[in-house]
Amino acid sequence: MTEEQLKQFEEILLKRKEEIQKTMHDRAQEIKELKTTDASDEADFATISTDSEIERTISTKLMNELKEIDYALHKISNKTYGICEMCEEPIGVARLQVKPQAKYCIVCREIVEKSA
Repeated sequence: MTEEQLKQFEEILLKRKEEIQKTMHDRAQEIKELKTTDASDEADFATISTDSEIERTISTKLMNELKEIDYALHKISNKTYGICEMCEEPIGVARLQVKPQAKYCIVCREIVEKSA
C-alpha cells in the first residue's frame, strides 16, 4: 500500500470518527431534551422508554465502530494497517474502501464469522 493510499484511508477514518462523535452528541442531546419534556400519559412514557432503548442499541453499535476506527488509526501509526490479523497477508484495497477499519481479509473474515 502506498503512502498516499494510507493517507487517504486515515482521512476517511478520521472523518467517520468525527461523524460518529457528532451523531452521539446530537442523540444524547435529543434524549436529554425528550426526558425533560412533560410526559402526560402512559403513551408518552412508553415512547420515551422505547426511544431510550433504541438509543442505547444505536450508541452501542456506534461505540463499537468508534473502537474499530481508533484501532485502525493506531495500526496506521505503527505501520501495520491493511495487514490481515489472521493470515498476515495484505487486505485488498477494495475491501478497505468498503470497510476502512477491516481487521481481516475477505477469506479470514468468513472464517471468523463462521466460528463466531
